[in-house]
Amino acid sequence: MAAITAGMVKELREMTGAGMMDCKKALAATEGDMEKAVEFLREKGLAAAAKKASRIAAEGVVTTLVEGNKAVVVEVNSETDFVAKNADFQAYVAEVAKQAIASESADMDAFMAETWHADTTKTVAEELSSKIAVIGEKLSIRRFEQVTADCVVDYIHGGGRIGVLVAAEASVVNDDVKEALKNVAMQVAALRPAYVCREEMSEEFIQKEKDILFAAAKNEKPDAPEKVLMGMVNGRLNKELKEFCLVDQVYVKAEDGKQTVGQYLAEVSKAVGATVKVAKFVRYETGEGLEKKSENFAEEVAKQMGQ
Repeated sequence: MAAITAGMVKELREMTGAGMMDCKKALAATEGDMEKAVEFLREKGLAAAAKKASRIAAEGVVTTLVEGNKAVVVEVNSETDFVAKNADFQAYVAEVAKQAIASESADMDAFMAETWHADTTKTVAEELSSKIAVIGEKLSIRRFEQVTADCVVDYIHGGGRIGVLVAAEASVVNDDVKEALKNVAMQVAALRPAYVCREEMSEEFIQKEKDILFAAAKNEKPDAPEKVLMGMVNGRLNKELKEFCLVDQVYVKAEDGKQTVGQYLAEVSKAVGATVKVAKFVRYETGEGLEKKSENFAEEVAKQMGQ
């Protein structure tokens, strides 16, 4: 069994809002498995509905590039925030985006082996090595994703901390449509939906949510008949799915605080005289799912001084 560290307890606490001792018990019961620990707390009714938010730890930049009806979002990591804000590094990331939007590679290994667009004597990997030598810090091209649609808009938040692409089906593409989709992209950045609509959800995902919610309801009302428990589950599931699905979320700019994103897009569609429908979105957040090496600053200084 893995040792349960204070850092693990802190991370689980931040993810769930549960108490410290409850988090420690959950980690012990699940042998340190963070995802299972979240489920354990939810089943006990001790955690808020899980939006599996990954811990943000690595530094770097997310950028986007749109060319007509095609776009790409790219994440390039650095070791420090200082380098991430460096103009030379950011210019390099923009060049990576130019490479990525034209790429036909199916995975990152193939992408790294491509000829670098700005210098055909080098590969992408070799240009990265050159940039590492100049900047003096480990850099990594982590991922990219291309999107093509009738209309694609991008949105960058926090100077490159979050990047979003929203791709839409629309027979009419004008400034009003683009503005509406930009608003939707801001929604995606702020509320991190997992799906466009419920039809995208797998039966396996929905069943897993039902099982977790049923266990939580059973813990709350152990003597309640199954019919009552299922009523609780269905009510809570419906509320959760509205948070998971973009078109079911309450639109962040809604004046009445009730209009959903789907209703907002229907309103826009009526105004432009053509259906505007979100086909896909991509949301990247710098460092999500990565752990940043943490060292004691005093120890690091001493190490560098040879003490």
